[in-house]
Amino acid sequence: MDIRNFFFSNRSYTPIPLALIIIYYSQPSWLMFMFGFLVLLAGEWIRLNAVRYAGGATRTMKVGAPSLCTSGPYARVRNPLYVGNMVMYTGIVLIAGAPNIGWMLLLTWIFFGIQYSLIVDLEEETLVKLFGDAYENYRQFVPSLIPRIFPWKNNDDRQPASWKKTFKTEKRTLQNISLIIIIIWIRSLF
Repeated sequence: MDIRNFFFSNRSYTPIPLALIIIYYSQPSWLMFMFGFLVLLAGEWIRLNAVRYAGGATRTMKVGAPSLCTSGPYARVRNPLYVGNMVMYTGIVLIAGAPNIGWMLLLTWIFFGIQYSLIVDLEEETLVKLFGDAYENYRQFVPSLIPRIFPWKNNDDRQPASWKKTFKTEKRTLQNISLIIIIIWIRSLF
């Protein structure tokens, strides 16, 4: 089995051990909670905007896409969902706090750096097969994880989905975030 397929197919579950480590070492304080919550909200905002443009196709277990989305946040960065996830998990680490918070942040960034480099490699291989030169052109002008300051000008004029539909698609992520924060809070009581 291709390790990239393993990480893609299980991308909702592979962060669980990391989340358990973050929770185990958590020592939240109100100041870090508030700062971390703002970072978490920024990450979720990135995700919500990406989901508005890409839609529910991002929840698939099969690598691919029905169309090449290059508008909205995808005109600035090729993988806004993964950027949003990394920012969200940074917020979760800050919310949790820890005596070794620097190491916890480093562990989180290394974990997601490895996971997403494998997943992005697989996805891009597939997108080149599906969309050929159109994807190669997109990849040439739009960075993978560090957003462009100005959006890439292209012909993708799709309109974002409604907020209602977006929140419905993003429901599971919002539930998971809430669950982690509740567990961190409960952990802080003991």
